[in-house]
Amino acid sequence: MVTLDVRPQLLDALSALRDRVAAVRYPLPLAGAPRARANRDELLAQLDDYLVPRLREPEAPLLAVVGGSTGAGKSTLVNSLVGRRVSEAGVLRPTTRTPVLVCHPGDHHWFSGMRVLPHLTRAWVPRREPGGEPFPDGGDGRRVLRIETADSLPPGLALLDAPDVDSLITENRVLAAELISAADIWVMVTTAARYADAVPWHLLRTAKQHRATLITVLDRVPHQVVSEVSRQYGALLAKAGLGEVPRFTVPELPESAWGGGLLPATAVAPLRSWLTHQATDPGARHQAMARTAHGVLDSLRARMPELAGAAAAQYAAALRLTAAVDTAYDREHTRVKRSLQSGAVLAGDALKRWRGYPLDCTAGELLDALVESLAALLLCAVIAADQCVDDAWRREPAAGAPELTRRDPVLESAEHRIGMAVRRWRRVLEEYAEEEARDLGGSTTPDPEALAALVATALLGGRRVRSAGERLAELIGAHGALRLRDRGGRLLTEYLGRALRVERERRLAPLEALDVTPEPQVELIAALSVLQKER
Repeated sequence: MVTLDVRPQLLDALSALRDRVAAVRYPLPLAGAPRARANRDELLAQLDDYLVPRLREPEAPLLAVVGGSTGAGKSTLVNSLVGRRVSEAGVLRPTTRTPVLVCHPGDHHWFSGMRVLPHLTRAWVPRREPGGEPFPDGGDGRRVLRIETADSLPPGLALLDAPDVDSLITENRVLAAELISAADIWVMVTTAARYADAVPWHLLRTAKQHRATLITVLDRVPHQVVSEVSRQYGALLAKAGLGEVPRFTVPELPESAWGGGLLPATAVAPLRSWLTHQATDPGARHQAMARTAHGVLDSLRARMPELAGAAAAQYAAALRLTAAVDTAYDREHTRVKRSLQSGAVLAGDALKRWRGYPLDCTAGELLDALVESLAALLLCAVIAADQCVDDAWRREPAAGAPELTRRDPVLESAEHRIGMAVRRWRRVLEEYAEEEARDLGGSTTPDPEALAALVATALLGGRRVRSAGERLAELIGAHGALRLRDRGGRLLTEYLGRALRVERERRLAPLEALDVTPEPQVELIAALSVLQKER
């Protein structure tokens, strides 16, 4: 017999693993990301809604979730097992909008709290007399679990009528999957007309993969073809490796045809007897719980590496996107340095001002023109880098994330930031020039603005403006000119590097905000390793 391990060390390891699963994100739109997100959500639901609460409180009642496709007769089946109408059934599809959990009155406390399905708001509905208030449908937007009690159910057993797994309403399909993941026993209901459909078989294969405690109900079977349909269904189950799964057949009756009444007790007696035995026989109860719990635990060996692999793919894609930005900005930074060495800044209006200095142009006007030309060079570099990034990212599916495609008015903001950086460089350069002028002493000192204009021209004009350095040396001496030029050059390198670094960080900020790091891959595998060791 399979035993249920509830040691504190195992629970601690499982809780740590659960936290790692909850923390992992797949924000980049890679091919496998939707599947990874769905697998993460499914596993998290199983851990929160079933495995952790079951291991912590193994004495809680068995929960049998009745699931299946649209029109399978799940609600009628639950009503008939209970012996009165607790879940709304009818020809309107989808009928089950709000899941209904039915338990013995003595077991109500197990489900009224947040022990299982903590994301659903509880709505306890006491026994109604005929003609009482209608069933609530959860239409106010809340995710509601309606709880009813029935003396007809044995203590230790709860039935949950889930929404259709193939509902046209997405929220219903998601909720149905969550509810099935919370089950000790999966009761999969299909019909004689739809037992070969893809949806129920997907659920059956999932149950087999997780080794859950599973039973199937072939509902609404016309009495003329009971033997043939049951044989064919059994053959399909055997072919899928599910031949040992308990099967129950419910005949088509007037009550089931319209979905409004209760089936005769004899129609559901075998199913009710099997469920009652699972809840009341200690050995059968423990076996049902342990089988499903161990199925989830064993499935972690494959599911956790899948989640870790998807996290690694996210990080690899983030590295590629980052590398594209780094490459583009490094290339433009190198080009800017080459342009400075060749004197490319001293062009246009700046060159015209230099040629007119000092007769037809003041030092301030020359500095204005040089600063404007330098800012234009940097802005062109940023635009070119961003264009290279755009070209590279277009080849990367990961760059399609909404956070990465949302573009702010980059040109205007970059122009403002670059202009501020260049003007700060000018101000500090002028402060350096003032220091050199003060250090000269004597009765007459050169104009600091003129010194700043000459050193800026020498730094930005390349080899074409040797005369700027010569004039500077005439004003403050060779040593002073060399010292001021070295200080101004280092300052220029610092400010240009900082300006381009700010724009690089601006481009990377949306990607970094997604927080795609290598840690989740390592943490998921580490958490699995600790859990396996405790097992």
